[in-house]
Amino acid sequence: MERLDSILSSFEAAAFRDRVTGFLAKHLPQQIRVQVAQEKMDLSKEDQRTWHKLLRVHGLACPSWPVEYGGSGLVDHELYILEREFALAGAPRPMIYGVTMLGPALIARGTAQQKDRFLPGILEGDTFWCQGFSETSAGSDLAGLKCAARRDGDEYVINGHKMWTSEGHIADWMFGIFRTDSSGKKQQGITFLLLDMRSPGISVQPIRTFDGTGIEINQVFFDDVRVPLDQRLGDEGAGWDIAKSVLTAERFGNAEVSRSMASLERLKVYCRETSIDGPPLIRDPIVARRLVELEISLQAVERTELRFLFHAGDELGAEAALLKLRGTEVQNAILAAAIDLRGPSAALLLDENDLAASAEYSAASHALKAHMNYRKTMIYGGSSEVQRNILAKGVLGL
Repeated sequence: MERLDSILSSFEAAAFRDRVTGFLAKHLPQQIRVQVAQEKMDLSKEDQRTWHKLLRVHGLACPSWPVEYGGSGLVDHELYILEREFALAGAPRPMIYGVTMLGPALIARGTAQQKDRFLPGILEGDTFWCQGFSETSAGSDLAGLKCAARRDGDEYVINGHKMWTSEGHIADWMFGIFRTDSSGKKQQGITFLLLDMRSPGISVQPIRTFDGTGIEINQVFFDDVRVPLDQRLGDEGAGWDIAKSVLTAERFGNAEVSRSMASLERLKVYCRETSIDGPPLIRDPIVARRLVELEISLQAVERTELRFLFHAGDELGAEAALLKLRGTEVQNAILAAAIDLRGPSAALLLDENDLAASAEYSAASHALKAHMNYRKTMIYGGSSEVQRNILAKGVLGL
């Protein structure tokens, strides 16, 4: 850790941090910053594209991609600094499905033709992707998926459905895993396909959530949807290994340490500025203790993340599960505290366009929506129970 601390405090790291903070101060749109401060995870397609194209102009759109594919080619400590400063400044997450998940998988496993066809659209922010993994009976037990892709000459014919598909209603393309063989073990016979969401036979049914945040997740139905063979990533039946590598990257990002730091800082500002029949909340010993306990928990996750970020050797497995598990637990504890410390005003869900709401009730409503919405982080990418099973097997040998 001493070497790592030295790297992060070096002159080169400081110069890179100055570059990032300078860019954010000058170019981060205020309307996007406000939405992030309200803990809004999923921005509109227009706002996502606006932000991505700004990043593209300044060479930060796909920071982890190699330079030869249009990326920034940033090394680990630069990626760490970039995420930290973006989160603290109120900048949104990247276009996760294309930039963070599919892009690296294409670079590592795609054919030259697939890279030429699909990477530019992700790089330029012109193609929006969604992830077709979960099904009604295949969420935490993802290998139990049943959505079938039958080989028919130079095409696959897909029938079935996918569930909880984030951004499926705005996506142009989907990457997903489909059952091509059911004769062996359930992890076998799974194939990774890329498909155009405008293909005949695809229908998207939005799922409205009760937190009032609007459309975010969907069911996607497939009725004899034809997918050309050249849109298969990797070999037939090799989709499970590809999906695992994609999910490992997702679980690693789901620790959300930097985002949780920003959320905790906003909560501390609220407690410093808010008084209820007396001094500011921050001076109440019970409130102060809770904030300190949250900060200690978050610092522990941060130090663990740093050790794994600069991990050398094999691909992260159980380590990613540990970060996903503990990171999302702490994240949700911070958002729960934001509700508790706001008191009765946080018990009311307001419509986004309720102009009659006071500033207090409007802010409290955003906090409640965030608390309810972010419960999903302990489920998607593998539920907390699944992460504990991975740790039991990978670390304890059970």
